Amino acid sequence: MKVFSNKLVVVQTVIPDYRSEFFKEIRQKLKENFELFGGKYYFDKSIKSDVSIEKSAVKNYFLFNRKLLFQIGIWHLLFKNVVLVLEMNPRILSNWIFLVIRRILNKETILWGHAWSKNGKNSNSERLRTLMKLLSTKIIVYTNKQKDELKQIMPKKVILAAPNSLVNRSKMLTKTPNKSLNLIYVGRLSIHKKPFFLVKAFVNNINKYPLNTNLIIVGKGVESKKIEKFIIDNQVENRVKLMGHISDYEKLKNLYNNSFFSVSPSLAGLSITQSFSFGVPMIISKDEKHGPEIEAVKEESNALFFQTDSIQSFNEILTSAFEKKNYWIEKRSSIVKFCKKNYSIEAMSKIFIGLVKLND
Repeated sequence: MKVFSNKLVVVQTVIPDYRSEFFKEIRQKLKENFELFGGKYYFDKSIKSDVSIEKSAVKNYFLFNRKLLFQIGIWHLLFKNVVLVLEMNPRILSNWIFLVIRRILNKETILWGHAWSKNGKNSNSERLRTLMKLLSTKIIVYTNKQKDELKQIMPKKVILAAPNSLVNRSKMLTKTPNKSLNLIYVGRLSIHKKPFFLVKAFVNNINKYPLNTNLIIVGKGVESKKIEKFIIDNQVENRVKLMGHISDYEKLKNLYNNSFFSVSPSLAGLSITQSFSFGVPMIISKDEKHGPEIEAVKEESNALFFQTDSIQSFNEILTSAFEKKNYWIEKRSSIVKFCKKNYSIEAMSKIFIGLVKLND
């Protein structure tokens, strides 16, 4: 039995359901040497914690119209000799206090998150993020590319890459679609995710697609009613399916197994590796501020790009994919193999488990 000399504590704004397997893996390995803290809602109210995930409660107090955050319920950790992992988000005011005081006391405080802000490494907010990074003892980012970029700026800083993953290796399986060749979208139904564009683009050319190709929309959000009305008004209820939010693995597996391609009509992130874990290639909007997971995309190998916001381009790309149907179906096994090697829960959790030391 492994015995650890210190404890890993992770503090998050929220713990959404897609992180369930990740934190479960860490808890199984570290047992009582792991503690997780999280609040109920994120800056964006549509993102909330999964109540089924074992965690200690944090109270999130949002300020200035949810632009800033101060967390209560974690202050007993301030002086503790634990390996503390915080979000790399300068808008969380309480994290600054932790970073400064624990830096003075020489206690390990690690930042976890995107290497750069959404506006890029040259944005104004990046100055604050750089200061935050300098105050930490280590940094965990989502990709090796981000790790290498940060290392050029901070050569003396310990920087680790934990691939942003959703699925265990044992669950990464693919199946050749039999009856259906659907398109699937999994994500929030928010304006900036552009699910309504996807529905319009699909319906625009619906009669040119195979009859066994439906559009499956998985998620919920402010665009739900608008999309539902459009579906009814255009009488395409039998071809466009609004499934609501689904986190159950078996249900998602069944939907992906019957899908030809997944689609990201806006910026792509975790949905990339989720799709690849089932062997399903993705059609992606080209000119977006994609998440770091875009590193996993290899055009013509596991994905295709269409011109952003162009219904015509989307339809042309999808039509070309159907023309090479056998090629893309045969690619499913290699897509899963690639994902198993690089983007599994085990690969991601290994970095965090390695933060705590084994007793000799």
